[in-house]
Amino acid sequence: MSELLKKIDETITRIRTYTNKTYEVGIILGTGLGGLVNEIEIDHSIDYSELPHFPLSTVETHHGKLIFGQLAGKNVAVMQGRFHYYEGYSMHQITYPVRVMKFLGVKTLLISNACGGMNQIYKRGDIMIMSDHINLLGDNPLIGANDNTLGPRFPDMSEPYDNELILLAEKIALEHRIKVQKGVYVAVPGPNLETRAEYRFLRNIGADVVGMSTIPECIVANHMGIKVLGMSIITDECFPDALKPVVLREIISAANEAEPKMTKIFSEVVRQL
Repeated sequence: MSELLKKIDETITRIRTYTNKTYEVGIILGTGLGGLVNEIEIDHSIDYSELPHFPLSTVETHHGKLIFGQLAGKNVAVMQGRFHYYEGYSMHQITYPVRVMKFLGVKTLLISNACGGMNQIYKRGDIMIMSDHINLLGDNPLIGANDNTLGPRFPDMSEPYDNELILLAEKIALEHRIKVQKGVYVAVPGPNLETRAEYRFLRNIGADVVGMSTIPECIVANHMGIKVLGMSIITDECFPDALKPVVLREIISAANEAEPKMTKIFSEVVRQL
């Protein structure tokens, strides 16, 4: 057994002191997007500090709890608070909870994030379904020895976000008259926001929005055969020729305003899986 599998086994053993259920859906909640928890019939809420080998959230808007319960009739495992590269964690630490989710039975992973919009047809408060991504974090969670029991050495990434899940999310948005965009997410290390020149560069290489998360978890999920749906809330407009300083409370405010729409889409996706 590899060292990684040993760690996963220790974490799972601790979780099993709380619950023996199988969880088919995993959810990762990003900045200002913790309200989905209010829709869950919670069985157990475990602080990350109680779980062996789990990092701790250091960002003020991330609560740091692993929540187990039912959403729309399905058993769900929910990360209320994620980890970021800029916090000083390794890619292996950032994605460790996704590895654990796989061993809890997760087959579908829903990931949310807050991001900056660079596509000029996008507006603050819009929701974007992620169709693809560009990894500019400068690192990859699969670097190092590969454990073949977890996934292949060279996983395919031609469809990082599952096309059927994307179509389902679009259908649900249309049925509920929720405007959604669809585009490409680029991740950068952060934690500073970007300069005008950087926004121009990122837009020119094909990105519609920019953030500091999500891609590592998506890569590891694909490595293990978990289907992924990614959705972003555009919390600020990053147009180089009209760029204004952004403050955190405005980002959180924009996320909170758009959150009910994303919550509706996520809940209905889970219901219709």
